[in-house]
Amino acid sequence: MAGSTLESPIDSATFAVSAGPKSVSPTYEAWRRFRRHRLAVASCFILGFMILAVIFGPMIWTVPINDIDFTAKLQGPSWRHPLGTDDLGQDLLARMLYGGRISLAVGLAAMSIAICVGVLIGAIAGISRGSVDAALMWLADLFLSLPQLPLLLLLIYFFRDPLRQIAGPELGIFALIVVVIGGFRWMPVARLVRAQFFSLREKEFVESARALGASVPRQVVRHIMPNAMGPVIVAATIDVAIAIIAESTLSFLGLGFPPDIPTWGRLLYDAKDLLDFAPHWALFPGAAIFFTVLTINFIGDGLRDALDPRRVL
Repeated sequence: MAGSTLESPIDSATFAVSAGPKSVSPTYEAWRRFRRHRLAVASCFILGFMILAVIFGPMIWTVPINDIDFTAKLQGPSWRHPLGTDDLGQDLLARMLYGGRISLAVGLAAMSIAICVGVLIGAIAGISRGSVDAALMWLADLFLSLPQLPLLLLLIYFFRDPLRQIAGPELGIFALIVVVIGGFRWMPVARLVRAQFFSLREKEFVESARALGASVPRQVVRHIMPNAMGPVIVAATIDVAIAIIAESTLSFLGLGFPPDIPTWGRLLYDAKDLLDFAPHWALFPGAAIFFTVLTINFIGDGLRDALDPRRVL
């Protein structure tokens, strides 16, 4: 009997079906809840198709991304150029497939930085309390009070040229954009994790573990952190979408990747002066950004419902 009180909600199958005598695993129950969210399931297929397209598409559509053909400039969609061409006659399909890799990579990498930093700071604040908690939350409030877009532009303007010289034009600007975007997205995650820790550390299963002599690291790793990860996973999906939009904004303002690296935001920036003559040039990268962000948000909604044990579907 005493051993059962140490089990956390995830360990003790919080998601068990209440209507039947037989319990199911938390993973299966989460999947059952997620499946009920039809938009989230459809979004998984759409996003999966887009990821496969940008990964394997350049192997199938082998047109060089910087192949200039002035005789075909600003052409609309055709059999030869399914998404049309730009003002230099470059194939937009090839450029979008290549740029999609970078846009999605920026979103995933920036999200990883934001989640890692936010979880670490939030966990330290939530388990420490006192002056440590106050100092870390003061730091989070400081970052939240800063105007993010002007600071992003300022940091990239000052550091992009030195990093290009050190790490190369593509890797240097990629690392800078990822670090800057991720560095301004950890605060909401830290606050979320801190709130989860404050709530979970007072639960019976954590108090039982503490009474039986479990160390603080064991309480965090074995009992608190697994039960706090549901909201963090949902926040991660939102951060991917925000990072993609931030990279697109920077590229649209001319401070992102250089013209020879055609991210979706960069394609929009290049097309802005010719919208009346070649609307397709902005339509397709804009639609790619829109559908990517929309599907990620729907997946986040589905995960929120699936990982909430209090929600009955």
